[in-house]
Amino acid sequence: MTRYFTDEHEWIDVDGDVATVGITDYAQSQLGDIVFVELPAVGTSVEKGKDAAVVESVKAASDVYAPITGEVTEVNPALEADPALVNSAPEGDGWFFKMTIGDSGQLEGLMDAAAYKDFVANL
Repeated sequence: MTRYFTDEHEWIDVDGDVATVGITDYAQSQLGDIVFVELPAVGTSVEKGKDAAVVESVKAASDVYAPITGEVTEVNPALEADPALVNSAPEGDGWFFKMTIGDSGQLEGLMDAAAYKDFVANL
């Protein structure tokens, strides 16, 4: 499994032709306590760079953007009951949705872990 990152602080794990999407630890720390997550419906087509989900914290609401184009195949049901999973396990159990990979070439524009770490260090 390969993990990529966006400059909007989403991560995407790629396993074959399926990708899992969530927000980074940096993103959740900037948002504060997460109180609500609005996930896309299964079957929704998402487009790279466009909003795919919404996360609300005690500070603000923020869009979660699709890192690549594809179709949502599964959402994380645990977030409905416990949105704080995004705070406690943002890059694990706090994932948002799984999707098909519409164009694997779009992965080339994303950062690897080292590049993302450097990106965050310079914010």
